[in-house]
Amino acid sequence: MTSGLTPSSPHPRAAAGVEAVSVLADDVRRTLYNFTRRAHRPVTREEAASDAGISAKLAAFHLDKLVAAGLLHSRYDSPGGVRRVGRKPKVYEPAETDIRISIPERRPDVLAEILVDAVLEQEQGEDARSAALRTARRRGEELGAATRSDSRPGRLGPERSVSLTASVLEEFGFEPDRQAPDELRLLNCPFHPLAARSPQLVCGINHAFLGGFLTGLQAGGIDAVLAPHPGRCCVELRAAADGPGAPGSADGICAKETGARQPAPDEGTTP
Repeated sequence: MTSGLTPSSPHPRAAAGVEAVSVLADDVRRTLYNFTRRAHRPVTREEAASDAGISAKLAAFHLDKLVAAGLLHSRYDSPGGVRRVGRKPKVYEPAETDIRISIPERRPDVLAEILVDAVLEQEQGEDARSAALRTARRRGEELGAATRSDSRPGRLGPERSVSLTASVLEEFGFEPDRQAPDELRLLNCPFHPLAARSPQLVCGINHAFLGGFLTGLQAGGIDAVLAPHPGRCCVELRAAADGPGAPGSADGICAKETGARQPAPDEGTTP
């Protein structure tokens, strides 16, 4: 099972973004990149060189740098579909790359995917918040199951569960901080500032997503619990408690963390 939330790269998004931006810092490469985007078709190095006013050899060097950074794709093909005698020239076209850099890392796309799925899959009689929490848990379970399928860790105890979970959550921008062999704090909230705007909803989605991930991973002896503190994620991973349930809930305690107003008793939490 493959989750749509599985990171597309083994490297954190911020690192890939920094690399791409550093490549585009060069004026010539930026000119070549902009030309390929404006063309709306594959272009040859000669075409790109003519637009930039440089030699074809120098253009090829910089275009290949853009390919290495994941900003362009290249292949050997006849431009415009016109067949010519001899070897097909190398052509370049933009990669479907969405470059974003945020320090600390933010992942509103993850939250957006969950909310879109919740709207599309909302069941009859189900309120919007319940649909979002159910969807978040399912998406977390899918990611956990995909992680387990890829890593094939066998039976997971608390310490190995935390180790494997930390490596995945690092890619999502949670900045995991291992306080003990079976305890993981998350120093960054990838959904901030949306969590500050609607802590009851967003923290609840985050909690459901991480709890679902542990379920899909088949993590042993570890729970995702709500434990909000100023300046970090409202969820922690800890050794499973003997009693049922997790300390706290998404209503109220997350509002204290972010400074948001708590709802009056007659106000609903449905967005």
